[in-house]
Amino acid sequence: MLSNSIWSVAYGFELASSNADQMKFFVNIEYLGITTLPVIWFLYCMELVEKDQWFKKTSNKLLISVIPVLTLLLVWTNDFHHIHYEQISIDRSGDFPMLALVPGPSFRIFTLFFYCLLLIGSYLLIVKFRKSDAAYRKQNYIVMIAAFIPWAANISYMAGLRPLTHLDLTPYAFLLSSILLFIWIYNMKLFDILPVARKKILDLMQDGFVVLDQQKRIIDYNAAFIYYTGIKTQKIAGKKLEEVLKDQPLLLALVSQHYSGKHPLFINTVTGTTEMEADVRILEEHRPDHSAMIIKLQDITELRKEAVKSQQQTEELKTLNALKDRIFSIMAHDLRGPLLNLSEVLKMVNDNTISIEEFKMLSPTLNKDIAYTADLLENILHWSRSQLNGYGINIEVFDLKKLINDEVTYHLPSANSKKITVIQDIPDDTTAYADMLMMQIVLRNLITNAIKFCKETCLIEIFIQEGTEDFVSICLRDNGVGMSAETAKRLFSGENISSRGTQNEKGTGLGLMVCRDFMERNGGTIAMESKLGLGTSFCLNIPIAEKK
Repeated sequence: MLSNSIWSVAYGFELASSNADQMKFFVNIEYLGITTLPVIWFLYCMELVEKDQWFKKTSNKLLISVIPVLTLLLVWTNDFHHIHYEQISIDRSGDFPMLALVPGPSFRIFTLFFYCLLLIGSYLLIVKFRKSDAAYRKQNYIVMIAAFIPWAANISYMAGLRPLTHLDLTPYAFLLSSILLFIWIYNMKLFDILPVARKKILDLMQDGFVVLDQQKRIIDYNAAFIYYTGIKTQKIAGKKLEEVLKDQPLLLALVSQHYSGKHPLFINTVTGTTEMEADVRILEEHRPDHSAMIIKLQDITELRKEAVKSQQQTEELKTLNALKDRIFSIMAHDLRGPLLNLSEVLKMVNDNTISIEEFKMLSPTLNKDIAYTADLLENILHWSRSQLNGYGINIEVFDLKKLINDEVTYHLPSANSKKITVIQDIPDDTTAYADMLMMQIVLRNLITNAIKFCKETCLIEIFIQEGTEDFVSICLRDNGVGMSAETAKRLFSGENISSRGTQNEKGTGLGLMVCRDFMERNGGTIAMESKLGLGTSFCLNIPIAEKK
């Protein structure tokens, strides 16, 4: 617009002049606009099509400036060499005097340069607009028409198609194009729509954005930035960042470093301390003293939680895979062995290889193997079933005393065989609110373990310990062999440990793992105390009412 204005105004003064010296003086002024106009048009088109990196190189700037500068110098010194205009005279044949110019070689070279830049710029616009959205097709056509008008005017002048012999309408054609573009912008209400649309889009973003100029002044921002930083006022444009964020030293320190990258950040927001990630982008990193800065603030608190959750799930999967391998190992060895032994003994009996008396001698061992196998299968099946997706827990109120009494009765033969005394002291009205089958499996495993690790004439006590309002605490204590603190720690760390009993009874290492899993699923807990050589005590905290 400035180049066109210089050309048009100076050309008007040339037409109003009456002598050659005045006319040549205004021609010299005109060329300030004429030589710069095609360059500015070309640079404008390059930036519009997002190819502005080309003219940021110093060599390209010099290359595109050579012909305009030389042309300007040749015009100003034309009286000494007549390279640009071979002859300059005044034509008085019309209604007013006009310069009659005979172009020289410099004029033709500059005209070719002029047309080349206009042609390249127009081509870039056509390519750009052909790829644009159909919704903007009307606007693009108007821009192309506005760009074509100066072409038509200048080509008609060069071809001799003029309303007056020496009148050049090119500068006024450029002026007409500018007016047309202004009307287009006004009718499309770009100054009304685009800022509103931009603000709506930015405010819909959950991430905070702020744009700073080279002096660290805020030139643009969105609502999320206001929210995250806790700024009290909404009018912060033009203020320096340190003025509005005095209570955010970490962010200010980050901005002062002035380099691009992502940085962790903790910001005090209205809801407390929030973990953020500041993504700093310098628009021109090679010119840090003259470049604007864009900062994006992203709340990564939930992302961190998801990462921690994912890590926990990974650890759980590792534990489950290790347990799966353990179960398969048990099934391949411990489950297969007793069944093969029983099969071989029965085969030998059927073939009369051994006598009935010898079979009776082997029957206690076979009985222990079968009992062990049955317990192993029961634990594996119950635990496996509880791990299935969609498996429901049937929580209900049930008589806990009756359940304990039934389990003690079930295990009395095993206890009597080792001369173990089982004492239970449970009030008649003791109830629990849990899955009765799961609690039965837990109690069965604990009583089985107590008998397994008790020597002859040991004592097992089952009693109620003082609990809380919402839980009943059932304890099972024996004075058996007990275990070391290290073994107890490993037992409840999720590691599977298998030990043999006082009469060489086998163990699977799955029982207590199943107990802990079932207690947690029912909202209860299991605790253990043990001393080597003195015995072990297990306490179960079982819910007695529905949690509100």
